[in-house]
Amino acid sequence: MTAAKTERITLLATPEFKGFLTSEARREGVSVAELIRMRCEQRPSDEEQELARLTVAMAQASSEADSARRDALAQTADVLAELRAARAARQGSNDAPASAQAANR
Repeated sequence: MTAAKTERITLLATPEFKGFLTSEARREGVSVAELIRMRCEQRPSDEEQELARLTVAMAQASSEADSARRDALAQTADVLAELRAARAARQGSNDAPASAQAANR
């Protein structure tokens, strides 16, 4: 039987991250090295892969909704500007006959 070859990996981390790794390893009853190996070798489950796919789809839908909202707001602002201009034009034309009538008196 041949011995498995191993190589040393040196990892620099903040004291907080080292503490996190230590507490996680203690909670799972393994060494920090074993914890890192286990976590790095894990493959995402079908549910995790589906969740990732749905997250991407939701982000895209949210972006499209934001774009549609911005377009609708811009169109609303354009319509309001047109209505205000039409009202101002009507008020201006209503004021002209009144001033002309006043001048005729």
